[in-house]
Amino acid sequence: MSTDLWLVVGLGNPGPSYAGNRHNAGFMVLDVLGGRVGGRFKSHKGRADVLEGRLAGARVVLAKPRSYMNESGGPVKALRDFYKVPLERTIVVHDELDIPYGAIRLKKGGGDNGHNGLRSITKSLGDKDYLRVRFGVGRPPGRMDAAAFVLKDFSSTERKELDLNAERAGDAVEALLTDGLDAAQNVFHAS
Repeated sequence: MSTDLWLVVGLGNPGPSYAGNRHNAGFMVLDVLGGRVGGRFKSHKGRADVLEGRLAGARVVLAKPRSYMNESGGPVKALRDFYKVPLERTIVVHDELDIPYGAIRLKKGGGDNGHNGLRSITKSLGDKDYLRVRFGVGRPPGRMDAAAFVLKDFSSTERKELDLNAERAGDAVEALLTDGLDAAQNVFHAS
């Protein structure tokens, strides 16, 4: 196992029609991190676009699976196996309905809470104890179906703060890399 390499995976759906969707918050955060690393995402045989480099002084592989959300597990497992990254150095960045829009929460393990991407990853890895950066997208209004809500673009009001929120989520990933889960939670859960 590579003891100093981190795998940071952002979840989303491929293709331009999904680019602005709430479900693609993970991709948006990975784009922010990719800008910080420098370079371009390149196609990897593990069915993902990857960028290798240094982030906050740590060696990282940033990855955006090319599969649809509900099949994210295959690419994540393929990348972990290829790069030999231990589970405790695997970070998944994803949208979260049960967190208010703009809030960032970090945790290790837990259930999938109805998130098909997390369900697929946990099943493929055979373990749920990977690190998670949860990007709050809030609950759907009224009686709107949750699945329909996450496949809609962020509202014009939400988009005003979207870049800032993606930057903060990127900061949370960096805090995990440099300070660990407890310290990062103290910072990001306080705000």
